[in-house]
Amino acid sequence: MISGTTFKMSSKVGSWGNSVAPVRIPTAISRTPKASSSRKVHVVKATANDKILLMPELVVPASIYCEEYNVTKRRPTRTVWVGKVPIGSEHPIALQTMTTTDTRDVKATVEQVKRCADAGADLVRITVQGMMEANACHEIREQLFKDRYDTPLVADMHFAPKVAVRVAEAFEKIRINPGNFADGRKTFEEINYESPEQYALEVERSEEIFTPLVEKCKALNRAMRVGTNHGSLSARILSYYGDTPRGMVESAFEFARVCRKNDYHNFLFSMKASNPLVMVQAYRLLAAEMYELGYDYPIHLGVTEAGEGEDGRMKSAIGIGSLLMDGIGDTIRVSLTEAPELELEPCRRLAMLGTRATSEEWGVAPFAESTRDFKLFTRRSGDLPEQREGDVVDYRGVLHRDGSVLSVVTLEDLKKGERLYKELACKLVVGMPFKDIATSDSIFLPEVPSVDDKEGRRHIKRLQDVNVGVLAPLGELQKNPLPGSVAVVGLKDFAAAKGKVDLPSGAQRVAVVSDGTESAEEIQILKASGAVMLLINTPIEKRVHASRRIFDVLKKAEITIPVVHHMKFLASEDADQVVIQGGSCAGALLVDGLGDGVMLEGHHDLNFLRNTSFGMLQGSRMRSTKTDFVSCPSCGRTLFDLSEVTAQISSQTGHLPGVSIAIMGCIVNGPGEMADADFGYVGTLPGKIDLYVGREVVRKNIAEAIAVDALIQLIKDNDRWVEPEPEEAEEAAVVA
Repeated sequence: MISGTTFKMSSKVGSWGNSVAPVRIPTAISRTPKASSSRKVHVVKATANDKILLMPELVVPASIYCEEYNVTKRRPTRTVWVGKVPIGSEHPIALQTMTTTDTRDVKATVEQVKRCADAGADLVRITVQGMMEANACHEIREQLFKDRYDTPLVADMHFAPKVAVRVAEAFEKIRINPGNFADGRKTFEEINYESPEQYALEVERSEEIFTPLVEKCKALNRAMRVGTNHGSLSARILSYYGDTPRGMVESAFEFARVCRKNDYHNFLFSMKASNPLVMVQAYRLLAAEMYELGYDYPIHLGVTEAGEGEDGRMKSAIGIGSLLMDGIGDTIRVSLTEAPELELEPCRRLAMLGTRATSEEWGVAPFAESTRDFKLFTRRSGDLPEQREGDVVDYRGVLHRDGSVLSVVTLEDLKKGERLYKELACKLVVGMPFKDIATSDSIFLPEVPSVDDKEGRRHIKRLQDVNVGVLAPLGELQKNPLPGSVAVVGLKDFAAAKGKVDLPSGAQRVAVVSDGTESAEEIQILKASGAVMLLINTPIEKRVHASRRIFDVLKKAEITIPVVHHMKFLASEDADQVVIQGGSCAGALLVDGLGDGVMLEGHHDLNFLRNTSFGMLQGSRMRSTKTDFVSCPSCGRTLFDLSEVTAQISSQTGHLPGVSIAIMGCIVNGPGEMADADFGYVGTLPGKIDLYVGREVVRKNIAEAIAVDALIQLIKDNDRWVEPEPEEAEEAAVVA
């Protein structure tokens, strides 16, 4: 039996998938290797012969997954060399991308690698399906050297151990997927292990298959990434851990143990998933386990199948950026359904943000955080406003139960007329606004129109009539009272007044804004205060850690006020920076379930800020307002034009909130890679598509020319289709 291997016997694999393995909570946390193992031993009986097995568990520490909770400090790692490029905490974050060409087309692949290198890629990954592609890799590497390009190349390997050994002779790094490298394609079949020995034999078989590659990489000084994918865990791992972040970590550790057994240490880890919440939890568990074991291997970050455009960048920012804010991550790839060289700009921005956070040590003074459990995802839920007798408007619409979006509306915006309603995503009926699925829940007025501004006040009244909340600073409302408004006051002033505020005429509720510097006593004044929400508005360098402290105080005091993240952006920060920075800093909180909404403010288009806010909520698995697409970034395995097909599908199905569609160029990672999707569109043969409902293939080998129509019909057959509503004509009559 191999030391350190996790076992469990069961007669039903399904029961394992829903179970949570026991976790040992250490009384003292050590960050150095232990002389002897302190791992918990879990006793399990085999089903066939009642043999007793002592099963070592993954040890997940109680509180250690990053260097500091109050400051962004980079996790210390060893250096892994990939050709000329060092990866580790003593070096800049390395940027990666992946080619989309047919690897056998040497010329096209060489040219694409050059474009990626010229765009700033430190490493470029190339898919290697078989021996023909492996032989082409030798030509690719040779030609790039001739052309004076020494950018390290990474072979992306699935299913083909012998091919991996061959390509290691040419490329500087090998990426292996532990879920299918030795175990083949994922089938989701139930496997009943009748004895401990049967399970152990599978682990030993994996070691036997993997060891030659380890020996080759060690001999040639090649690097390796042990890269787990959430959707392609082996049947063995699924049998014990289920489709979980903990299973992802153990999947990688099975292979890491083989590397260490052979004294090979030039490797790093990754834990990719298309769901940013799963991805973040998996990486945190990985880091926690490495702290416990004294491992110092670098970490590659990425959200797989993020998609395209702003949505793909937002998902990547939430996942990658959240970890960078905790000092985790040494090399990153932003996987987009776009040309590979276009991945480098968002990749670079994330790396710069993470580097700035660690070099400037973003954070706050130390505090004792005790209420956030990184091992378990739970969403904090604030109490929504309730209606009271005498209210002149319905305050229940100020916030939304699944996550709220607030939009900042200026006096200039109020002059836009009907265009303002459209930018807030109101549904228009003969020029009158109505709240729709992606309408801003509330607006914030930095300045209140005077009583003489009839037009501005008319637009505000129309929004209030359809349950759009209206917030404004207390001082502004004192100058220009506004019926049905919510007065916004600073938390320190609110605390100084013992929670008693004299509201100006017309204002019937109060909201409180925090700058992150308030004492615990000042925050605790919010308990039973009647305030409808707390807005957190801190400088970027304090955003994550100051907010964590506030949430910690709120939970300890059992204060259930809704919390909205208010982020302001400078005029110099463009739209891409809003997505990257907003997704990273607010996302680092939302992935822990900390926050009930967002309000983005800046010198940007109102419609863009609203869309970005809703994208942030959807990317954090809160509020769904449009179809969610799980779209792979394309590679040499892709069997159709992924960008074109993705655009075609999204244009015809993008109006289905709550529906998730996976668009996969091939089946390399199996249907598990679509674990979060309701429907799947998967290339299986050139010109042929398979359609899935969940993980089950329901139609095979459909001609690509009719596959999109077949997908739409499949959605209809499953009662998930709604017809898109016709848009109101641009020049609709305006009702006085």
